Amino acid sequence: MASSPSPRPFLASRPGLDRPDVAILGVPLDLTESFRPGTADGPAAIRAISDSIETYSPALDRDLETLAIADLGDLPLDGLTMDAALAAIAARTGAIAAAGALPVLLGGEHTLTLGAVRGLLEHYPDLHLLHVDAHLDLIEEYAGERICHATVLRRICDEIGPRRVAQVGGRSGTAPEWRAANGLLSASSELTLAPTARTALEGVPLYLSLDIDVLDPSAAPGTGCPEPGGPTFRELAAFLTSLRGLNVVAIDIVEVLPAIDPAGIAAVAAAKLVRESVLLFARRPALG
Repeated sequence: MASSPSPRPFLASRPGLDRPDVAILGVPLDLTESFRPGTADGPAAIRAISDSIETYSPALDRDLETLAIADLGDLPLDGLTMDAALAAIAARTGAIAAAGALPVLLGGEHTLTLGAVRGLLEHYPDLHLLHVDAHLDLIEEYAGERICHATVLRRICDEIGPRRVAQVGGRSGTAPEWRAANGLLSASSELTLAPTARTALEGVPLYLSLDIDVLDPSAAPGTGCPEPGGPTFRELAAFLTSLRGLNVVAIDIVEVLPAIDPAGIAAVAAAKLVRESVLLFARRPALG
């Protein structure tokens, strides 16, 4: 499925690349947001404000200009049901991985991660997930829906098993969700991986999923379900750097809500997180 062209591509992306190292894909999924909708506008907001930051990261001493980055525009999802949208996300993400590029998905509601996981499993049967989020997203059903932003991690556990899922930053969830979290590979309300979890993630294909609401609302107010008590941007960036060396094969950043982010604080945080993550993990991973 083709993507729609982006009016303003992401920072340092180049047109006409046959074999990019990194493929940016907007996924404007916004079907089940329960409190404040509008995340379909997230990809455009992240792209637009990315022009305000530099391509060079002084913390990492690396530059996006050294990578071949393609911006594939937005996946056309208008009018699709959730099942059809997830199938489209799976197909496009799988195609990016098959071409040897690092998929970087800009959301959009967090449910998109389920579609991307399905697409990546065709190429990485041993796929693991690192879920960075203020919310556990482990509820079995929400508002009569088994597949939505509040159940996405539970559905991913159904697909790959809870022992291939690590969760950090969680500070909101129901009592059953907290009990379910005990069955994951690792679950922490802090931005930290237990040594056993870090060891288990060494060498395996890893999907890094970042919900912008993991940040304290003071650092990212533009999101649908802000949760006080979270880390600063600097703390989140340091955590990402601590993951250096892991085999990250896909990245997403989700739940930016531009309508309540007039200063662009959440969007620019998301853009900088994309830059840092790409510079940490971009390479041509071997399939299998």
